[in-house]
Amino acid sequence: MRYHRSMARRFTQQEVAKLIAAAVAPLQAKILRLEAKVASLQAKIAQLETENARLKKDSSTSSKPPSSDIVKPPPLPGGKRKKRRRGGQPNHPRHVRPLFPPEQVGHRETYELPGLGPDWEPLAEFRVLQQAELADKLFEVTEHRARWYQHRRTGQRIVAPFPGEIVKAGLTGPRLSALIGYQKGACHMSYRCIERFLDDVLHLKLCRGYLVKVVQKMSAALATGYGELRDALPRQPMLNIDGTGHPENGKQFNVWGFHAPGPQGFTFFHIDPSKSADILKEFLGETFAGVVGCDYAGEYRRFTAETNAVLQFCWAHLIRDVKYLTTLPDAVTRRFGEKVLEKIRVLFRLWHRRETTPAERWQREAACARKEILHTVRRSPLRTEAQNIAKRFRDHGPYYFTFLDRPGVEPTNNGVERQFRFLIVDRKVTQGTRGEAGRRWCERIWTVLATCAQHARSAFSYLCQAITAHFQRQPGPSLLALPP
Repeated sequence: MRYHRSMARRFTQQEVAKLIAAAVAPLQAKILRLEAKVASLQAKIAQLETENARLKKDSSTSSKPPSSDIVKPPPLPGGKRKKRRRGGQPNHPRHVRPLFPPEQVGHRETYELPGLGPDWEPLAEFRVLQQAELADKLFEVTEHRARWYQHRRTGQRIVAPFPGEIVKAGLTGPRLSALIGYQKGACHMSYRCIERFLDDVLHLKLCRGYLVKVVQKMSAALATGYGELRDALPRQPMLNIDGTGHPENGKQFNVWGFHAPGPQGFTFFHIDPSKSADILKEFLGETFAGVVGCDYAGEYRRFTAETNAVLQFCWAHLIRDVKYLTTLPDAVTRRFGEKVLEKIRVLFRLWHRRETTPAERWQREAACARKEILHTVRRSPLRTEAQNIAKRFRDHGPYYFTFLDRPGVEPTNNGVERQFRFLIVDRKVTQGTRGEAGRRWCERIWTVLATCAQHARSAFSYLCQAITAHFQRQPGPSLLALPP
C-alpha cells in the first residue's frame, strides 16, 4: 500500500506539547538530579575546605606552640626566603671575650726569647693568652672528728657533739648539694645521669637513693623564698597568668604560672589538679586590685565575674584567631577577618608611638582606633566563626582595651608564656612527676630559676645560700628583688 501525503495525520497543539513534554521530562529529571548532586558536592567541598583550614592551623593562626609547626615557614612575598650564611653576619660588630680579672688568675707563665743579644730590649708588655682548666681534684673532703671521753671511775663514755649544720648536711656539703640540685632542676638531668657525672668527672660515687635525699633537702631549703613570693602575689599591680599541662602517673595536672613583669617582678609556679577559678581566688584573693593579663579561657572570665577583678585579654591570642578567619574558604568570612586585622594594625601602630606622641593627642587617637575596631566587629557577618569573635567583644570588649587606659599593662600574655618554655622542655625530658614531693620540688625550683633570671641573678649562688641557711636552721634568702 502506497503512503500518500493526504493520508498524513495532523497533530493538534496540545498533542505536540504532550509529545515534547514526554521527551523533555526525563531530561529535566536528570538535570534536577545533577543539580542536587552538584549542590551536595559543593557542600562537601566547602566542609572539606573548612576542615582542611582547621587542620592547617599553626602557631600563627591558633594558640598552638611554635614547636608544633611541622612545616617550613612560607616564603617571603616575591621570592624565596633568603638563607643566612653560617658564622658572623656582615656589618655585625665583632664580639671578643674580655680577659679574666687579676683576682681570678691563679698562676702565670712567662715566655722569653733567649739569645737575642744586647740590641733587643725587653719591654714590660706581654701578649696574653688565658686558659681555664679543671683542677685535678674537683672536691675536697673534710673529716669532722668528735672526741670520745671516758669517766675514770665509772667507765661512762660520752662524745663531743657535732655542729648541727654538719649533721644536717650529711655526706655532701652546701655547695655540692647546690650543684646536685642545679643539675636536677636547671639541667633536666635524671638521677642516673647525675650519678654518672659525679662518678666520671668528679670521681665521687653517690647512689641514686642518696641523690634523691639531697634534692629533697634542696626542696625544703627553697620553701621559705617560695612562700614569700606566694604571699606577695595579691599585692602586685600587674600579673600575667597562664597554665600548661603536667603529667603525673598517668594523670593530668595543671601548672599555673604567675608572672609579675619587669626586673623588680618575679615568676611563681604552682602545680595543681584543678584548673578552675578557685585557684585564682586562693592565690590572689577576692579583693585583688591589680590587672590580670590572660587568655580568653573560662576560668579567668569566671574569676572576674565573681571578684570584679580587672582583666587584660591577650591580643596575641585574638590576632591568631582572626588570622584563622582569613584562611577559611568562605569569602565573606575572609573579608571580615582582613578588615578586623587592618583595624588592629592601626591600633598597635598607634600604641608603639605612645612615648613619642603628646598624651592628649594619643588618647584621642586611641579612642578613635578602639571605636573603629568595635564598629567593625559589631557588623560581623552571620557566620559561626565571625560571630564567635563578635561575641567576645559583646561580652568582654572593655577587657581587651585595658592597656590603653593603664600605662605599664602589656596587651599580650607573652611575658608568662616565655617563662613556660623551660617547663615544657623539662616536661618532655623528665616525663613529669610521681608524687607530692616531686610536685613541690618542681614548682619551687622552676620559681627560683625563672625569678633569678628575671633579676639577672645567679641561680646557683641562690641555691648555695638557701641550702646553707637550711643546714643552719635559719630563714632562707629572699627571692624578692631589692629596691632599685
